[in-house]
Amino acid sequence: MPESYDLIIVGAGHNGLVAAAYLARAGLRVLVLERRELVGGACVTEELWPGFKVSTAAYVNSLLRPEIIRDLELARHGFELLPRSPSSFTPFPDDRFLLMGPDREFTRQQVAKFSSRDADALPRYEAMLERLAAFIEPTLLQTPPNPWSLRPRDLLRLASLGWRFLRLGTDGPRAIEILTGAARPILDRWFESEQLKIALATDAIIGAMASPSLPGTAYVLFHHVMGECNGARGMWGYVRGGMGGLTAALASAARAAGAEIRLRSPVAKILVRGGRVAGVALANGTELRARRVASNADAHVTFLELLDARELPPEFVAAVRAIDYSSASLKINVALSELPEFRAVRGQGLAPATHLRGTIHIAPTLDYMEQAYDDAKYGRPSADPILECTIPSVVDATVAPPGRHVMSFFVQYAPYQLRASDWDHAKEQFADRCFDVLTEYAPNFKRAVIDRQVLSPLDLERRFGLTGGNIFQGAMSLSQLFFLRPLPGYADYRSPIKGLYLCGAATHPGGGVMGACGYNAAREILRDGRR
Repeated sequence: MPESYDLIIVGAGHNGLVAAAYLARAGLRVLVLERRELVGGACVTEELWPGFKVSTAAYVNSLLRPEIIRDLELARHGFELLPRSPSSFTPFPDDRFLLMGPDREFTRQQVAKFSSRDADALPRYEAMLERLAAFIEPTLLQTPPNPWSLRPRDLLRLASLGWRFLRLGTDGPRAIEILTGAARPILDRWFESEQLKIALATDAIIGAMASPSLPGTAYVLFHHVMGECNGARGMWGYVRGGMGGLTAALASAARAAGAEIRLRSPVAKILVRGGRVAGVALANGTELRARRVASNADAHVTFLELLDARELPPEFVAAVRAIDYSSASLKINVALSELPEFRAVRGQGLAPATHLRGTIHIAPTLDYMEQAYDDAKYGRPSADPILECTIPSVVDATVAPPGRHVMSFFVQYAPYQLRASDWDHAKEQFADRCFDVLTEYAPNFKRAVIDRQVLSPLDLERRFGLTGGNIFQGAMSLSQLFFLRPLPGYADYRSPIKGLYLCGAATHPGGGVMGACGYNAAREILRDGRR
């Protein structure tokens, strides 16, 4: 007889592991099936070269919900978050630079180099974002209401949300603009110095097929300022041992609660009997039974690849096909023999590598960003790409051999669909161009490179199951947020098939290493079980 479980989770990404841990703690017999040889999905550490431990995809953390860290006692399972201060370094072609971080006085002095007015405005801007975060963050661990159901419970949730919105007062219009608008007009209104706006604007486009002047980028900007690192609001950190240290801790917590995790066990099909989920079939033909299945994969993979479309309503299938997976991100992982030496900091009296603790932004002007996006619009990699680089080994000595370093490039724009080539042929040439750009700022960089790994959008799709290479399992645009994510009427983690759920970033509140999607899905699964 096939093995039987209360719940099977497809995919051991961080959201799937969060759901597994909570559900196993509640007494369910839980099985997690992962197709790769390690847990974590896109949140992994891999030793690409001897001694070099690389966060292959996701590379920094702040958004992981503190409730999850506390409830699952992740510190006891080896999770440690390392703060980054300063948190960002933006060098410019004229050999000036801007450092920013949690030290408010230090940041004020840095911004004042370019504009005393902006140095005064920045704390007010951050305070405004914190007020909006106080409105939005409580929704992250809530199941979105369905405005069209007319059920009393949904109407009460909508009324509660509306009342909290009214209490924002004069910040209400700003909240609407953050949720719907473009980042560039907001930054232009608050600040005058191009340098500060560039340092902030890079967060508005990461993972998005959009320039800072396009609607929707303000929320991506805001999405990246939420969260905390060891209690410090809005601060990002490295995970000791790489991002896989987080998912290893989640897997350990899930196993301690009684969950079973099987690696190298790719799911080929979700089984359905009479409109209700019945279990899964593995690629080797093995069938496993379960009254409930939760998929950590995106909606496209779950409903169009793992299911027979005939099991679903035609209008639902059409809506899934229409989900926007536009993406233009490429990842380069690098092993270095020495740290890059940036011209901008020579003779500035900084302590060694201080400027390299956080994220390095390479984009000289806002117009440069717009022009980089213009190339992507027409199916070309950016001739002058935007680089977001990190060197975690400066803060965490465990990820590289002594005297060596690991470096990560997150690059915009690399459109998934190329008009004149394909990524298997174009990615190395594009990576060379990225290296050329960084070498203009740090002349020793290319000679310091020992080896590299280039992951195009196509590689991200193949390796991590991310449709279109989209790191958020679907664009984070207004039409795909809150009660519209992944689809209207299905934002409650359920699907048209009884007992089948989504628990990954395809659901509210979306992408980022947050864990909230798995947390919320687990709550709804338990609610159905009680019924």
